[in-house]
Amino acid sequence: MCPWCYIGKRRFESAAATLRDEVDLQVVFRPYQLDPTASPGTTRPVIEAYAAKFGGTERAAQIIDKVTGVAAGEGLEFHLERALRANTLLAHRLLWLAEATGHQYRLKERLLQAYFCDGIDVGDPDALAALAADVGMPSERVRSFLSSDDGTAEVQHLLQVAAENEISAVPTFVLDGRWAVPGAQDAETFVNVIRRLLQRRTQEEAAAVETDGRACDDEVCDV
Repeated sequence: MCPWCYIGKRRFESAAATLRDEVDLQVVFRPYQLDPTASPGTTRPVIEAYAAKFGGTERAAQIIDKVTGVAAGEGLEFHLERALRANTLLAHRLLWLAEATGHQYRLKERLLQAYFCDGIDVGDPDALAALAADVGMPSERVRSFLSSDDGTAEVQHLLQVAAENEISAVPTFVLDGRWAVPGAQDAETFVNVIRRLLQRRTQEEAAAVETDGRACDDEVCDV
């Protein structure tokens, strides 16, 4: 539900395209709830939620205009005037399920589009089942999953892991399990950070080889 997550996703994808010949990036989405206290089964127009959070309707409209313009620069057509704030736990559980079935990346994109562009209630189980079907997940299987408690403990654990790692805002991009890049950085920044990480890993691997007493000459390696 954070517009900068969608914008940041597009910028990261642009960086990944630049780096496609240098590194094989494996992307996994982890849960984070902006408002875990939101009542399940209810919705609220985003303009009202922004007005309550940022100090009035006028300020909310300014924020929406700004992010809509930035999104347009990344090829995204936001329609926040029809977006509906909702509790996102069901959607995060569905993303957890989708990771196991290989559908997570496409589902994440479909959920973002549903919220920011289509005005769909992403807290509604029937809507989620339909969105899952759009990316190839069986809708009846999804309905059965969402009506159970499956995945709830796992998602709550991942939320706790984020808190323990002091992730307190989104988007946050965690690279190689050790470098955190906060915010919707531009594509060039992502490219530079990933290249630095690759360089660091190469140096660490070389240092490990040296420390282990392994050596190579022109004809043979004892690795």
